[in-house]
Amino acid sequence: MGELSGMTGFARVAGEAAWGSWAWEAKSVNGRSLDVRVNTPPGFDAIERAVKAAASKLFNRGSLQVSLRIDMSTGDETVTVNTPLLTALTDAAQAIHGSGLSGEAIATLMTLKGVVETGGSTLRDLAQDEEAISLLTGAAESALGELAVARHAEGVSLTGILTGLVGEMEGFAAAAARLADGQPALLQARLHKQLDELDTGGRVDADRAAVEIALSAAKADVREELDRLAAHFAGARDLIAGGSPAGRKLDFLAQELNREANTLCSKSVSLDLTNAGLGLKGVIDQFKEQAANVE
Repeated sequence: MGELSGMTGFARVAGEAAWGSWAWEAKSVNGRSLDVRVNTPPGFDAIERAVKAAASKLFNRGSLQVSLRIDMSTGDETVTVNTPLLTALTDAAQAIHGSGLSGEAIATLMTLKGVVETGGSTLRDLAQDEEAISLLTGAAESALGELAVARHAEGVSLTGILTGLVGEMEGFAAAAARLADGQPALLQARLHKQLDELDTGGRVDADRAAVEIALSAAKADVREELDRLAAHFAGARDLIAGGSPAGRKLDFLAQELNREANTLCSKSVSLDLTNAGLGLKGVIDQFKEQAANVE
């Protein structure tokens, strides 16, 4: 027995260190496959790889956005200019402009990200600090763990909803089964009436008419559809009880359920059976919508 997981959730883990404060936020929404996007300050590529690896162990589907914010301590404020970067930008600007740059233009270049950094230590320094990287990586894994808890909580809700919908579908199928017992007799009566109205001269061979009516009644038999629906209901309960990953299989099962319900309606010769089939289709649509939220 397993548990279903949803694909939506949110988690936040924050803390402080001697060099400043940090916060991880992890968000997740529905996705056909696993897509993990990590936003970190420049230079923290190692953490980005670690986050993606950790996410792949916890999740199978979903679109994840994992972001790291770092606020460096201002207790020992310093200003550091990335001189090589500023020189490269200045040279590029002069090559385009064709002459020297004004002080105002250089000041504008210094506002670009990465040219000027402030703080007792810079983000560049922090990215080389193994202890800080280890701390931030562990915190990211904690955030992903909390996200998994949130997705499991959604899964508990989805389990109840999906189980209830399977019960509703079984109710409509049971009603259809009761109505289906009278299908052959209804069809035969309808065909006999039509034949009497059209063949007033008695020119149609009675034996041939009986054979055609019997064949039509056989085609209107919906017992196979009802048997397949029952098998699909049992399969849905097994998938729900088995836990995630089950979203793709539940989605496929919903398509198969809809196929059988369509055939049931097309074979119906009574308004009551048609209504039962349409009611079943309505619940199947709800089941499919909810299955799309399952990992």
